[in-house]
Amino acid sequence: ETRLGPIDVLVNNAGIITAGPLDNMDVRDFEDSMAMHFWAPLHAMQAVLPSMRQRSAGRIVNISSLGGKVALPHMAPYSASKFALVGLSEGFRAEMRQHGISVTTVCPGLLRTGSPDHAEFKGQQKKEFAWFSIADALPGLTMSAEQAARQIWNACRRGDGEVILSLPAKFLAAFHGLLPGTTTDILSWMNRALPATGESPAANVRRKGYESESEITRSPLTTLTRKAAAKNNEL
Repeated sequence: ETRLGPIDVLVNNAGIITAGPLDNMDVRDFEDSMAMHFWAPLHAMQAVLPSMRQRSAGRIVNISSLGGKVALPHMAPYSASKFALVGLSEGFRAEMRQHGISVTTVCPGLLRTGSPDHAEFKGQQKKEFAWFSIADALPGLTMSAEQAARQIWNACRRGDGEVILSLPAKFLAAFHGLLPGTTTDILSWMNRALPATGESPAANVRRKGYESESEITRSPLTTLTRKAAAKNNEL
């Protein structure tokens, strides 16, 4: 602020994903997700709020996830920490509006950013990476980074309280809001189709997506993800 002037907009966008069966997760996986998705945004907001309150103006955007509205199988640390961020963001909005500060919570569904190569996987890492990267490339169910950025910017400009990105994400969030128990039961059936718990000691080790490649992840099924990775410099 001394060099460039007051901070008008803060966007908390940094994130990590550790995907895999719950039995292969440990406490550190949850701690790391909470550090990135809860504590880091909290510290950043606390840093900019004094100046924003003094000026009675400011915008804060917290990038959570559909996983912060609906707990998704094989993503327990991620979902738990994103749920925490949603609560934190909504709590700050409720108390900061009187000071002229708008806090927007963003919950994207699947985005084609090219990030699966840098996500971390546990359990049967190759199989976990395969379903994750294929899901991330499905047309109709995913949104490009450019589309997401445009909607996030407009929500920030308007001072919206929440924005859920993509129609499938809006549908699932709304369905969960009406029938949370039914949604969880449906997801439990989906969980049965995901890779089983890894039994070897190596299954409890995190591996990056690019360390878990297979013929499937190099196939045309992941073309959109690989194109997004090149475009967004996720290499």
